[in-house]
Amino acid sequence: MITAGRIVRLAERDRAQLHFFLDGQVRTALAGDTVLTAMLASGHALRKSEFGPELRAGFCLMGACQDCWVWQDEGPRLRACSALVTEGMRLRTTPSESWP
Repeated sequence: MITAGRIVRLAERDRAQLHFFLDGQVRTALAGDTVLTAMLASGHALRKSEFGPELRAGFCLMGACQDCWVWQDEGPRLRACSALVTEGMRLRTTPSESWP
């Protein structure tokens, strides 16, 4: 597991709670959270760096830098900083074997 715990929710705790899967484990988020916010608020880093052992937590946070790609279990990738988390979403921090 890639743990980070970088975001602590201080406000807006009254939004509906959602459940999503990250690397096969159930996580919680709030309605309206981006995937990136949901991952970081649940204590999980975005992914590992391709170039070293460092953990990544996003970079530009506006969809311009290509640093926040995560994969859906079905295969396609998405930008965690701009995609909204949905109930039952299944995500991976590494590509599936079928990824090109």
